[in-house]
Amino acid sequence: MHDFVLKEITNADLNCELEKIGFDKTYIHRAVDKFQYRNIKIYDLTSAQANILKQTALSVGADCATHRETITAKIDKTDCILGGSKSQLYKIAEKLKAQPFGMKILGEKIGEFLKPQLRAKTKIAGILNITQNSFSDGGMYFNTENACEHLIELINDRADIIDIGAESTKPFSSAVSAEEQLNRLLPVLNFAGEKNINVPISIDTRSSLVAEECIKAGAKIINDVSGLEYDEKMAKTVAKYGVKIIIQHTKGTPENMQVSPHYDSVMDEIYSDLKKRIDYAVSCGIAVENIIVDPGIGFGKTREDNFEIIRRVEELYGLGCPVMLGVSRKSLLNMTDKDNLTKDIFTVALNALAVERKVDYIRVHNVKLHKELLNLGF
Repeated sequence: MHDFVLKEITNADLNCELEKIGFDKTYIHRAVDKFQYRNIKIYDLTSAQANILKQTALSVGADCATHRETITAKIDKTDCILGGSKSQLYKIAEKLKAQPFGMKILGEKIGEFLKPQLRAKTKIAGILNITQNSFSDGGMYFNTENACEHLIELINDRADIIDIGAESTKPFSSAVSAEEQLNRLLPVLNFAGEKNINVPISIDTRSSLVAEECIKAGAKIINDVSGLEYDEKMAKTVAKYGVKIIIQHTKGTPENMQVSPHYDSVMDEIYSDLKKRIDYAVSCGIAVENIIVDPGIGFGKTREDNFEIIRRVEELYGLGCPVMLGVSRKSLLNMTDKDNLTKDIFTVALNALAVERKVDYIRVHNVKLHKELLNLGF
C-alpha cells in the first residue's frame, strides 16, 4: 500500500513553495491568493447586512459566522467573522458592491483591507529616562551629564529613535509638572542640537506644553502614553508642527491603571479604542502617515493580557498605522528581583516574537542586544 506523507505548511513563502512543486510560474502570482486564508472580524452589522454578507460568502465557497439570532432578526446588531482564501474574499468584496444597505462601502473596505502591507525591517527605539523613579533605572541618568552620555551610547549602539522621558508613568506614579519635565529635557535636547545628532528624538510626555517646547528644540516625535486623552491641547499641538505621534492605549491613569484591570475582550477593546484615537487625531489635523500606535503593554493590563497582545499583535496592523511594542524590563517578565541584564535577555526573547511578526518598532532599554537580534536576519 502507498504510504501517504502529509505536512502542514505554516509561515512559508507560498510563491517559493508553489515553485518547488513545479507549479506554472506564470500563474503563481495569482494562485498565491487561493492558498492564503484570512479571518476578518467585522463589527456592528445589522441583521440585514450580516445575512447578506453570509449569503455572499457562501456563494463563493467561503463562510461567515454571525450571532445565532441574526437570521431571526431578534437582535439589532451583530459582529461577524468572515473567513476564506484571499481570492474568495476579493470576490466577496466585488459582489457586495452590488448589494443594498450600504454593503457597497463594506465591499470597498474589505478590498482595501486585503491589499498587501509591505512592512519594513523592525526599528529600535532606545529608552532614556531622565527620572528618579523609573522602574528599571531610576536616577541613573537623572544628572544631565549622565543623560547626555547615555544618549551618545544609545546612538553608538545604533538606535533608530531615542525616546526620552522626564516623567515616570509606571503603575502608581504621580504626575510631574511641565516645568520640571522641561528642566530635565531641554538641556539634553540642546546638547543633541550642539552635537548635530540626526537620530530622531521622541519625547515621552502627556503634556502639550512640554511637547511644544521640545519640538521647538528639535524633537521629531511625541510619545503620548495617554493616547491624546490627558491633555486636550496635545493633538492640536502635534498637528501644528507636523511631527509624528505615538498614540498608546492606556486603561486608566498611572495612579490607578493596575488596580484590577479587566477586559471582556482585550484585543477587541484595544483595537476599538486605538481606532477612535486615530480618527480623533486625524480630525484634529494630524496626518495619518504621522501616526504610530502602541497597545500599551503594562498600562492597565494583567500579565495574561500582555502576553495575549504579544501573541496577537498582527491584528493591530489592520488599523493601517505602524505599530510599536514596549515590553522591555516590564513586570510581565515576573523578574522584580533580577538584574537588568537578565531582564534584557528575556526581553530579547519576547521581542524575537515581535520581530518575527514584523512589528514596526520595539522600544527597549538595551539597544545593543536587540541590534544583535536583528542582525540574525529573521
